[in-house]
Amino acid sequence: MTVADKIIQFCESLVSPEKLPKDVQVMNPYQDGLARQFAASFYNKYYNDTNERIVLFGINPGRFGGGITGVPFTDPLRLEENCGIANPFDKKQELSSRFIYDIVEAYGGPEAFYSKFYISAIS
Repeated sequence: MTVADKIIQFCESLVSPEKLPKDVQVMNPYQDGLARQFAASFYNKYYNDTNERIVLFGINPGRFGGGITGVPFTDPLRLEENCGIANPFDKKQELSSRFIYDIVEAYGGPEAFYSKFYISAIS
């Protein structure tokens, strides 16, 4: 089983809590078939191996980034322009995505970065 398989399996197994306070909503992009499809494309492209990686945790998936694409800290613009995965989402920028992809590019680009690191969001 590849790292991509494990990530995709975990994301698709997430279940939203049933009882939440009145003003609390769950943002789970993996419940959306389109986001699930593009997240799987990303993970299969960059994590289709069994290599160990350093895990980096951030907070709160962005509503214009990972909340849409299913890829933490990756907005639709970065998914397309930096990662080479064309997508139909509105190309709105997420500030955290721009910051992360400045780091990704400084490291040598997505192939080099994602071969060594895995980014996730805790919320």
